[in-house]
Amino acid sequence: MANNLKASPNGKATTSRKTFSRTTVITEHIATNAEKIWDLLTNAQGFPTWNSTVISLNGEIRQGQKIKLKSTLDPSRTFSLKVKYYEKPKKLIWGDALGQRSYLLEEDGEGTLVTMHEKIGGPIFPLFASKIPSFDASFEQFMRDLKRTAEKTSDK
Repeated sequence: MANNLKASPNGKATTSRKTFSRTTVITEHIATNAEKIWDLLTNAQGFPTWNSTVISLNGEIRQGQKIKLKSTLDPSRTFSLKVKYYEKPKKLIWGDALGQRSYLLEEDGEGTLVTMHEKIGGPIFPLFASKIPSFDASFEQFMRDLKRTAEKTSDK
């Protein structure tokens, strides 16, 4: 599952492809506590104010809740997602029938290691895989935005 795959904490995304799935993972060290990062990751209405890869995120990011996400990767599409796992301030998973994104936060005494992992796929994945853009650049921008915002000294 998501915990088994990690990238080195360098803010660079890596993607692995299989016939029926694609997995992208990125890890970054952020010099703040997990609570501050968690607050950013679970404030749906605030997402577009700090995250340049998200156009809108509506709903409540809480266990079992549904959210609607519109991203810069495909502004014409709204993703309807369900929050599948919510363990404050450690792990958050949301997704739909075709994919799942997880966030893992691990404090290390000097800040927090943040890993974002997304796996998309399924039996019909090969039919549309070529139409799905790479997530690498978007994941890297997301992590830069999160790091910059979380490490600000003000608590805004």
